[in-house]
Amino acid sequence: MKNLSIKFNPVFLRFTTMNRSLIFIISLISFSQTFLAQNRSESYLNYIEKYSKLAVEQQKRYRIPASITLAQGLLESAAGMSELSRTSNNHFGIKCHNGWEGEKVFHKDDHAEPDCFRKYKEVSESYEDHSLFLSNRQHYAFLFDLNPTDYKEWAYGLKKAGYASDPAYPVKLIKIIEDYELHQFDLGGKVDYLHSRTEKAVRTHESNRLKTSAGIGDHDLFRNNKVICIFAHTSDSFESLASEYNIPEKKLLQYNDLSESTDIVPGTIIYLKTKKKKAAAGFLQHVVKEGENMYRISQKYGIRLEMLYKLNGMPYSEGAETGMILKLR
Repeated sequence: MKNLSIKFNPVFLRFTTMNRSLIFIISLISFSQTFLAQNRSESYLNYIEKYSKLAVEQQKRYRIPASITLAQGLLESAAGMSELSRTSNNHFGIKCHNGWEGEKVFHKDDHAEPDCFRKYKEVSESYEDHSLFLSNRQHYAFLFDLNPTDYKEWAYGLKKAGYASDPAYPVKLIKIIEDYELHQFDLGGKVDYLHSRTEKAVRTHESNRLKTSAGIGDHDLFRNNKVICIFAHTSDSFESLASEYNIPEKKLLQYNDLSESTDIVPGTIIYLKTKKKKAAAGFLQHVVKEGENMYRISQKYGIRLEMLYKLNGMPYSEGAETGMILKLR
């Protein structure tokens, strides 16, 4: 890789290529993220994508962490695949108990004899009843004094209150939450891998439609933050991409906050339209990782570099430091 200086528009800062040790670190992080992504259960991902909004709604109304609600739903219903959840829409294993006047179903749980469980017409009713079940019982009352973003205290608190007999119940909940980054929902955000799945789901449809308007090219077309973009190939240059998509090279550079052409590293995201003033809904902040700079972060979220500086009240002469929390909206 050539050691090239890059002038950013409108910032006109100069960055040099990373040294080998930094590239190794970034590669290691990338490998770890890829490994984790490959080992995530598809059924869990589908469940989270389908019901995360319900969990967030319940948090807003009852102050129960969305991560806890989702993790319990995943664990108790086997990601919506258990017999009880499929036949009765009961995603939390809630039994009839005294005072239940709704529909009932008898199902074998941990006991030899079938137990009485609540049956719902819709999954949303199960989520609502789960919240009411916790909020209306005295032995769960102490949970609502906890920080609604402290999923670990909530996990251990549920076990202490007797929600489940399994001694490993809180550990299982915490592992699910951390493996699938569910705590992001507690903070009002979204998780990156769901955003990626959504982008991938529309890729084929968007690619066929967008190639007509953006020019016939050899790259798959994506939308990041609702902006058309591609991932660069080995032989790509700004000149070749400008020709491929019938965009003036100067305009293409402006779309990517550059004032002059430079070599493109394969895999780099290249925008074919103007980036947005802020990140997509749900992406509220970014914690700067080692090796990242303002330009790379702006490209990652599809935000204009100038706006990223303004959002954070930073002068153009100031760079991003590891551990810094940047506003994205």
